[in-house]
Amino acid sequence: MSELAGDGIPVAVTCRVLKLSRQPYYRWLVHPVTDAELVEAYRANALFDAHRDDPEFGYRFLADEARQAGQPMAERTAWRICADNGWWSRFGKKRGKNGKKPGPPVHDDLCAVVDEKGRTRHEFTATAPNELWIGDITEHWTGEGKLYLCAFKDVYSNRIVGYSIDSRMKSRLAVTALNNAVARRGQVAGCVVHTDRGSQFRSRKFVGALNRHHIVGSMGRVGACGDNAAMESFFSLLQKNVLNRHAWATREELRIAIVTWIERTYHRRRRQDALGRLTPIEYETIMTTTATQAA
Repeated sequence: MSELAGDGIPVAVTCRVLKLSRQPYYRWLVHPVTDAELVEAYRANALFDAHRDDPEFGYRFLADEARQAGQPMAERTAWRICADNGWWSRFGKKRGKNGKKPGPPVHDDLCAVVDEKGRTRHEFTATAPNELWIGDITEHWTGEGKLYLCAFKDVYSNRIVGYSIDSRMKSRLAVTALNNAVARRGQVAGCVVHTDRGSQFRSRKFVGALNRHHIVGSMGRVGACGDNAAMESFFSLLQKNVLNRHAWATREELRIAIVTWIERTYHRRRRQDALGRLTPIEYETIMTTTATQAA
């Protein structure tokens, strides 16, 4: 209509021909985007950011994340926006093209080696602290719901250098554990961190934390639990010594038990054959002192 008006054809004539009312047209000129459409766009942006960071979240969790980002909405509204844009949980029911294989990892596999028969296997070895860390996430039920633990272990001494415990398995869980490890260990630039292809470790926030601390990422194969067997052995010990001891009524009760076992028992009292029957703390102390004296 604006172009026709510019050519000398009155708006009234154009509206009459198109059988439109002039008042809505003039209102649209003043506000081409309605307030409702603007609110919808902000909500969609918040849901998209949450889905990109944690692809395994369903629309209810995405609505919670959007609410924390300052865009509150009803769950039904979040479902409608997610449905319109195809933002489904990675672990939900298959919809349309959701059955495709996972995409490529965000990091190369730096721990894989090929033997003389052409078979690929993993070697988790380190000659110094902060040379290679491995990380993973485990979960356990309590009377209040699940509790998640993300931990990173230094392959050199089998010491748990950083961990995070939360009631939700978000990218923040992995980022907090990594930041905790960096705060404990100090200079870690160049350290390789090997994980599986979980969405928390592939998230934009976690990759950003790796880059910020100048840490090198490494990822194993899809669905290959043996690729991170060294971390699974720690979780197996945790399962036998803490998680399966009895039913845990609250998350806080289990959190305290996990922290106590890691810091008091695993680090300082549990001797390991791989470390010459030393504890992780003893091994690091003795070997670091020996290396300093030799230098």
